[in-house]
Amino acid sequence: MTDFAATRRAFHLPKGVTYLDGNSLGPMPVAARDRVARMMGDEWSEMLITGWNKAGWYVQPRKVGDRIARLIGAGAGEVVMGDTLSIKVFQALSAALALRPGRRVILSDSGNFPSDLYVAEGLARAVGAELRVVAPEEVEAAIADDLAVLMLTEVDYRTGRRHDMAALTAKAHGAGALALWDLAHSAGAVDVDLTGADADFAVGCTYKYLNGGPGAPAFIWTHPRHADAAQPILQGWMGHDAPFAFDLGYRPAAGVERMRVGTPPVIALTALDAALDVWDGVSLSDLRARSIELSEAFIAGVEAQCPDVALNSPRDPGRRGSQVSFRHPQGYAVMQALIAAGVIGDFRAPDVLRFGFAPLYNDLGDVDRAVETLARILRDETWNDEKFHQKAAVT
Repeated sequence: MTDFAATRRAFHLPKGVTYLDGNSLGPMPVAARDRVARMMGDEWSEMLITGWNKAGWYVQPRKVGDRIARLIGAGAGEVVMGDTLSIKVFQALSAALALRPGRRVILSDSGNFPSDLYVAEGLARAVGAELRVVAPEEVEAAIADDLAVLMLTEVDYRTGRRHDMAALTAKAHGAGALALWDLAHSAGAVDVDLTGADADFAVGCTYKYLNGGPGAPAFIWTHPRHADAAQPILQGWMGHDAPFAFDLGYRPAAGVERMRVGTPPVIALTALDAALDVWDGVSLSDLRARSIELSEAFIAGVEAQCPDVALNSPRDPGRRGSQVSFRHPQGYAVMQALIAAGVIGDFRAPDVLRFGFAPLYNDLGDVDRAVETLARILRDETWNDEKFHQKAAVT
């Protein structure tokens, strides 16, 4: 049984704040500050460039990748870290397209994160492929025999709607296509099983539920059956078979190592490694059960006390990730008033109030405080103050 009281104590949670935005940026693990300070004091400052070997900086992407593998249903040596999520989407998608020569259709949905669609659109234009975008509920019916790659984010960033990874992957395979999954809102939030679902490629970020910090590096997974055949368009120095031979021609490294691109962000990986310590001993089935408990309690409380908002997430918890959203015509102002009152969620255009539930540090007390505060703001129309309508650059 996972001790969620102990995992909560592992985070710095500012006094007086109820934090329900871990689906956008996780809070700081207490250990991260000291770990990064030690790295900078004992490694960077004293070892200088010898730290790549002495401190193991060069192999960080593999070692940290192995720690994430357990959380997404992957095996050792199958996940590698580095770069941004958009870069990893580009690599995985270009490699998947190349594995299906003669097919040029990429299928995604309108619930996908726009950045993924931007990457797919640009790649499709460059290689003469076609990007088809349908509504989330129309994906299964849109899988046809001309499909090359099904590219989906498992959990919708606005509604929390969760795709059936195993069923849609099987449908794509039945049509002769490959399946690429973005786990940005899944890893560390739900019980992901890439191997069990027989997916082909997966990518994800680590600054949300994995709590790696702002700008933390992304990860990429390649199914072992594709690992030595995948040929991403973006071929980087660190993905070469022998980077320090300085060959002018590219020769891909074995397995997922070829998905490395640039120099590893050592400081960021150090913070992420510290954040992953919190996961030692955490059961993913316990995590999922706790997530459902929290989100169900929140929905029940809001619907009982806040008649001015409408549920924007699936009611069935089995079809939902670890986030809940409600709609309100003045969603932005309502969220700013909530934040000012110490309850931090976020807003997504055009009218969505979004709340993430991270079982490692959220509890039922957070749910009660959030419900009570939202009810008071709506009842008193506190949100109607002019200052709450002034939009900031980041919403």
